Amino acid sequence: MAEIIKMPRMSDTMTEGNIVSWLKKEGDKVESGDTLAEVETDKATMELDSFTDGILLHIAVKEGSVPIDGVIAVIGKAGEDWKTALAAAQDGSNNGSNGQKTAAPEAAVPALEAVVPAPEVPANAASDEDDDKRVKASPLARSIAKDAGIDIAKVAGSGDQGRIIKKDVEAALESQKSAPATAKPETPAAPATVYAAGSGEYEEVPVSQMRRTIARRLSESKFTAPHFYLTVEINMDKAIAMRIQVNEISPVKISFNDFVIKAVAASLRQHPAVNSSWLGDKIRYNKDINIGVAVAVEDGLVVPVVRQADIKTLSQINTEVKAFAAKAKERKIQPQEMQGNTFTISNLGMFGIEEFTAIINPPDACILAIGTIAEKPIVKDGQIVVGNLMRVTLSSDHRVVDGATGAQFLQTFKSILEDPIRLMI
Repeated sequence: MAEIIKMPRMSDTMTEGNIVSWLKKEGDKVESGDTLAEVETDKATMELDSFTDGILLHIAVKEGSVPIDGVIAVIGKAGEDWKTALAAAQDGSNNGSNGQKTAAPEAAVPALEAVVPAPEVPANAASDEDDDKRVKASPLARSIAKDAGIDIAKVAGSGDQGRIIKKDVEAALESQKSAPATAKPETPAAPATVYAAGSGEYEEVPVSQMRRTIARRLSESKFTAPHFYLTVEINMDKAIAMRIQVNEISPVKISFNDFVIKAVAASLRQHPAVNSSWLGDKIRYNKDINIGVAVAVEDGLVVPVVRQADIKTLSQINTEVKAFAAKAKERKIQPQEMQGNTFTISNLGMFGIEEFTAIINPPDACILAIGTIAEKPIVKDGQIVVGNLMRVTLSSDHRVVDGATGAQFLQTFKSILEDPIRLMI
């Protein structure tokens, strides 16, 4: 019997997927593991693989947005009456932006599997309809090759009719890594669009799934949770001195952000009311301390989670955060690596920002905004001397955390960073 293929849920916040392109066409033979389509989610652009064998009998949505469990295709045997299965799946719901009503029945088995996220596909990426004179390659393969500086024309394709797919580019990358190092050709920058003053010209860019989800979640947070803000200034002199000492013996170079994460985790252990979530009719006080660390990517922001940060060393935290940041920038971070946070840190100190306020990252009750370390005059032993000061601002959900509770948390956090030897105890 023909199987109805539905849009799967690929992250906890995903409500719809945007079909960027199909790598198979109607009538193509499909085997388990074959990549069928590229779908943009709120987290990344991902490949959808089939884990069923058969013929791709029908593509319901060529491109565009499809809600979770919306029908996108039918796979079955050659000559099979797929229209009957499709008609049985229709329930009157709107399936995607093309207005086709083809929602799948509950009994239908999803025939897709989410695999490794990949860089977002540019809107002008080439497709199968490209002129025969152009290289045949999937949009995802082109995007990966472009980011890696690989000439797509020099990659051997293993797809249908010699089409270059993701695994071909990855194989070329591996081959390049094992070959003697050569200078990487510099990719010429795209010419900038110049607008004359007063011309009234502008450029509009479609909102990506990631940016749409960021806007929705932060709007819900800002206008649902009553935020209040507490700011303290921390003398980082001892933290600077200790970092120098630690880096003389540490196998990895510890950053100030690692000190901040460790100090936050230690402070949460002493103030569990801050390590909490508002659930409407109840408040959850989390036993685990899982710190979300905001990482900027090209199209927005992702928040990978350092789990049980209170029992990890500075070196372990450093290694984990670096790995997350690298995966996030390559759009290869997995949804499960961005779940389970109980508190979030947003650090803009590396950009020279002295002070800012951050919007709470649900389901957390608080988020800590970290500013830069700046040299300023301070009074020490009755004398004006130069000190290294860092401002931090705690944004709190007043439904969960009271002002005094937030202030006590910041007092503990400040005392730890001003005497960081306490992190070693």
